[in-house]
Amino acid sequence: MPESIVSAVKQDAAVWAEHLRGRVLPTGTVRTIAHGAISLLPGFAEGAWWVQDAAAALPARLLGPVAGLRVVDLCAAPGGKTAQLAAAGAEVTAVDRSAARLERLADNLSRLHLAARIVAADAAQWRPAAPAEAVLLDAPCTATGTIRRHPDIPWLKTPDDLAKLVPLQDRLLAAAIEMTAPGGVLVYGVCSLQPEEGPQRIAALLAAGAPVERVPIDPAEIGGLAEAITPAGELRTLPCHLPELGGLDGFYAARLRRR
Repeated sequence: MPESIVSAVKQDAAVWAEHLRGRVLPTGTVRTIAHGAISLLPGFAEGAWWVQDAAAALPARLLGPVAGLRVVDLCAAPGGKTAQLAAAGAEVTAVDRSAARLERLADNLSRLHLAARIVAADAAQWRPAAPAEAVLLDAPCTATGTIRRHPDIPWLKTPDDLAKLVPLQDRLLAAAIEMTAPGGVLVYGVCSLQPEEGPQRIAALLAAGAPVERVPIDPAEIGGLAEAITPAGELRTLPCHLPELGGLDGFYAARLRRR
């Protein structure tokens, strides 16, 4: 049976773990077995939770308390991270170049009774009217970290894919820095296992003298998963993490502060 990851919105995770006959992961989300259509599970129609992989739910948390802050969510569709930020009280602007995917984001927010400003634009070129206090960039990538759920990934991706994506990731990072107010926080993430798309992008950014500095992540921010924090203080989840609870997707994230 496939597993679904759901994030509680209106009540705590323990309550929804009971309703959904699931279990709470250390990261705070609920994992359950979906017997039949997900839309028929308790709480779905009422907008009490949404489907999101546990690893993918971590980057938004790295922005810290966002209630009342202006937050830009880049490459936002289908909207799991936008929903997290809106549920936490942020004033979210969700940006994505795909109008069709943004329709799905809007539908998800409507079901969840959450609000965000939705912008159809190329995130590498678009800029907010004023720099935001926090920016989240979940960049396009090879998605090799999803191999746990998509074992065909190694046969679908090629070195050419990586060669095309790395320059795009650099452009998006440069744009995200411009969108971040001085003293604000930027989180960059990819659901990739490839170092070229993760730590090497941040290392190159810092080496080039970008006006940002790394802000190390504390294990307490991600449910105590110390094994998912690199020596540089960045997030690196792997499919082998939490094996007794079904594992995690491979995800990389780094937190930066705009100088």
